[in-house]
Amino acid sequence: MTIRVALVDDQQLIRAGFRMVVEAQGDMEVVAEAGNGDDAVAALAQTPADVVLMDIRMPGLDGIAATAALTEVSDARVIILTTFDLDEYVVAAIKAGASGFLLKDAPPEDLLAAIRTVHAGDAVIAPSSTRRLLTRLAATLPDPTDGAGLEDLTDREREVLVLMARGLSNLEICDALFLAEPTVKSHVGKVLAKLGARDRVQAVVIAYETGLVKPHPNA
Repeated sequence: MTIRVALVDDQQLIRAGFRMVVEAQGDMEVVAEAGNGDDAVAALAQTPADVVLMDIRMPGLDGIAATAALTEVSDARVIILTTFDLDEYVVAAIKAGASGFLLKDAPPEDLLAAIRTVHAGDAVIAPSSTRRLLTRLAATLPDPTDGAGLEDLTDREREVLVLMARGLSNLEICDALFLAEPTVKSHVGKVLAKLGARDRVQAVVIAYETGLVKPHPNA
C-alpha cells in the first residue's frame, strides 16, 4: 500500500526537500502541497491524504487551526513539524488532533519512520529528541488538574501510562515491566479508552496535565 503524504509549509524549499525524501521511498508518494492552512484544508478536501506533515507558524490559517479542521473532516493523521522555540504551540496542536511531532531538523530516516508509524495508527513520541521536547513542553502546561479518567486506571495501567509519557515504545515497556507484547498492547488500548485519548500522544499530554508525570529537571 502506498502512503499518501501531504506537505504543508510556507517555505517552498522546505517542501521541496521533504518531497525529495518522501518520493525516494517505494511505499510513499506526495499527493498534495500547500503553503498555509487554508490552502491545505482546501487541497485535502479534493485530494485525500493518509499523513500530513504540518508546519505550525504560517500565514493565514496556522498549523494548529488547520490540524483541528483536518482531523474533524478526514482520517488524515497529522505530524507537526516544529523547532524548540515553538514549544508552546505543540500541545495545542496535539489537542487539536495531531498524532505526533518532530523537530524540523530530524534526520530523514526519523521523518520516514514517523510517517510509517503514524500511518500504522500509532503516534510519534519515541525518538530521544522528541522525549526532550516533550519534557520541555510539560513546563508550558497549566497546573495539574484532577480526574481526566486517571481514577479509572488500574495500578498497572498507570505504570504503563507513565512509561509512555517517558517516551518508551511498547517493546521497551515490555522490557521494563517484564510483560509480553500483546499484554502491553492491551494495557495501552485500555489506557487510551479510559482517558478518551485519540492516541498515545494525547494520553501523554493528559499524564502531564494531571501531574501524574513531572518534567525531568535536567531535560
